[in-house]
Amino acid sequence: MRLPPAHTYRKTSMLKPLIRTLPDGPARHRIETARSLVPGILVASTIALAATFLSDHYGGPVMLFALLLGMAFNFLSADANCRPGIDFSARTILRVGVALLGARITIEAAASLGPLPILLAVGGVVATIAVGMALARLFGFETRFGLLTGGAVGICGASAALAIASVLPKGRESDTIFTVIAVTTLSTIAMVAYPIALQSAGWNDIWAGVFLGATIHDVAQVVGAGYSISTEAGDAATLTKLLRVSMLVPVVLAISFVIAQRGQGSAAPRLPAFLVAFVVLVIVNSLGLITPFMREFASDVSRWALVAAIAALGVKTMLGDVMKVGPKAMLVVIIETAWIAGLAMIAILWLG
Repeated sequence: MRLPPAHTYRKTSMLKPLIRTLPDGPARHRIETARSLVPGILVASTIALAATFLSDHYGGPVMLFALLLGMAFNFLSADANCRPGIDFSARTILRVGVALLGARITIEAAASLGPLPILLAVGGVVATIAVGMALARLFGFETRFGLLTGGAVGICGASAALAIASVLPKGRESDTIFTVIAVTTLSTIAMVAYPIALQSAGWNDIWAGVFLGATIHDVAQVVGAGYSISTEAGDAATLTKLLRVSMLVPVVLAISFVIAQRGQGSAAPRLPAFLVAFVVLVIVNSLGLITPFMREFASDVSRWALVAAIAALGVKTMLGDVMKVGPKAMLVVIIETAWIAGLAMIAILWLG
């Protein structure tokens, strides 16, 4: 199916005559800005719909489908009408999705598994990011690449990669795309392989769930892996994973602080609004003020926003740019994945 030329959006828009009747001023400017975002947002939303359909009906990670389908429409990133909405989807809609993740976390649930999952979340994230930065230097990559891969592996996969990329200085978007593809692929493999290995080794369901939550990259794969063992394992895996997700706030804040210090001397860094929203939602949810319906709704919106954001990021990136990252980059992510798995296994066997 061929898409209509982008300029047809201008011809078919019913808002344009109305906008012309408005006097010059902030209101007219805001409406014109919002109108300019519509074509690109529609592109990202359509790709997200297609990716969700493929994932629901044929299996496979929805994030990976969104990325690959987005890359197929890379030509739209050069279109003047689509570009503003695509950029908006890849950055602002992304931040909305990350912020809404906070509605899934409560302080009480996070503490219910005891201190070990908390130690694994904090220690695993910090250690994996440190390892990622060291590996990046060892293999000749920029520190940015180590932050992206280490944060994605240590925290919550594609969502963390996108959140970290949103506060880093602008660099090669192919690094972000590669990180999303790599962690999604390895997370899918782990979702299948880890439960089989843990059950073969005779681990009890609770500790198996903690291990899965502490090691698999993406939330969806953690849930799939945990509940494939048992309800108890699924609950433990989900809670442990959400503890890792909560580390997104201090990590992104720390990165923002370092960037501000390097770029503006002693100026204090601005607190990203989406992180404030994340923390507020965690607190509100912990107080029991979010109903199950609202929590489910926020989770669905968050998932949809993240898929649309990844679709937009795919549109902005050419597959050739991703392939230039090379096999050494994949080796970095594999080592980081093995590192966090080994760390979790040692901690559970020693302290569990």
